[in-house]
Amino acid sequence: MTGNSTYCGFVAIVGRPNVGKSTLLNQLVGEKISITSSKPHTTQNCIMGIYNKEEYQTIYIDTPGWCIKKKHIIHNVMQHHVMSAISDSTLVLFMIEGLNWTFADQEIIKNLQNKKLVLLVINKIDTVLNKSLLLSYLEYLDKKRNFIGIVPISAKTRNNIKIINNIIRQYLPQEKLFFQKKCVTNCSPVFIVSEIIREKIIRNFGAELPYSVVVNVEKFTINTSNILIIHALILVSNQGQKKIIIGSHGNKIKIIGILARQDIEKIFKRKVCLKSWIKIKPNIAENLSISSPLEYNYDTFLR
Repeated sequence: MTGNSTYCGFVAIVGRPNVGKSTLLNQLVGEKISITSSKPHTTQNCIMGIYNKEEYQTIYIDTPGWCIKKKHIIHNVMQHHVMSAISDSTLVLFMIEGLNWTFADQEIIKNLQNKKLVLLVINKIDTVLNKSLLLSYLEYLDKKRNFIGIVPISAKTRNNIKIINNIIRQYLPQEKLFFQKKCVTNCSPVFIVSEIIREKIIRNFGAELPYSVVVNVEKFTINTSNILIIHALILVSNQGQKKIIIGSHGNKIKIIGILARQDIEKIFKRKVCLKSWIKIKPNIAENLSISSPLEYNYDTFLR
């Protein structure tokens, strides 16, 4: 390492749905960048989280869950995002869950054959009660391919998170930093707000609503009182879904607004006035084209 050398690279976080990829991204970066829920396919875009330490910059890419059965156009779009992230990355962080190796995991590892640098991360080890089983499982996984490391973690409790950053740092190529050191994501503020609102909808309604609910932020301005004014349009497929989100006397959409506003105020560190409307757009799941989280303004979300 020489005087002013810097090291930078892209790391794709891949795995089947619900293994904890988004939670891991947030823990690795130390900021809430990607929304989380227990519902499959909560993440629909590739979300970048940027971790800076000294002369090193790791650009993590949270990808949608690996799709085995592609029932809708959106599944093909998400799978395309995953494959593009793998192709463009310096290193792949392959995430699995507990002591459960699945058919989907096997499919993913087949698609990583051409990637030289793959780090295997086993999440949710806090749920493994019999720790004696973990050693034999690690030996089983080690035979799958030549990993640069196998790290058991708990993304929820931050157990062994630092180990991941330390391992990856060893493999970053000597490159100029891609982002300013203060940047923590390349996502636009408008996209971040739309995702936060969508997260609250998914978390509060679970199986009652499909993951294809869309949130469009139509107004995002700061008024003369330094208050962030946000107008959001929630798109659903039918009248039944609209009634579910509104709730009795508007109580449900009010709760969503309160929870979303609290998170938005924490992120943007200012008072927020959030107003939401709901509109029906039939067959939204079939016609959905996932919007890009980028506005190519990398100074918009800084620490």
